[in-house]
Amino acid sequence: VQLVESGGGLAQPGGSLRLSCAASGFTFSSYKMSWYRQAPGKERELVASIASAGGGTNYADSVKGRFTMSRDNAKNTVYLQMTSLKPEDTAVYYCNAATSWYPYDYDYWGQGTRVSVSS
Repeated sequence: VQLVESGGGLAQPGGSLRLSCAASGFTFSSYKMSWYRQAPGKERELVASIASAGGGTNYADSVKGRFTMSRDNAKNTVYLQMTSLKPEDTAVYYCNAATSWYPYDYDYWGQGTRVSVSS
């Protein structure tokens, strides 16, 4: 199982970045996919999630209206389009895949991609 994030980097306040997470080694379309982030000195927090085949999304209040999560089940990839970036969006962003098939829970993480927002 692999989750490989990409697209992080340095952006100016008000700028945009697009993160990608390429998945392999599991049935991607059956998994709920999420983006989490962890800022220095803070706990990891959920940013956005998207349901498996149906594609319904949820967002943290702090990113609603600015971030958009999407998935391409044909490419086994999820995306996080980030716009109107703020310095407080600076964090390492992690991709997560999760599902439950009774009696087991499956939960996978990527290695993270760093996003820095600064002028």
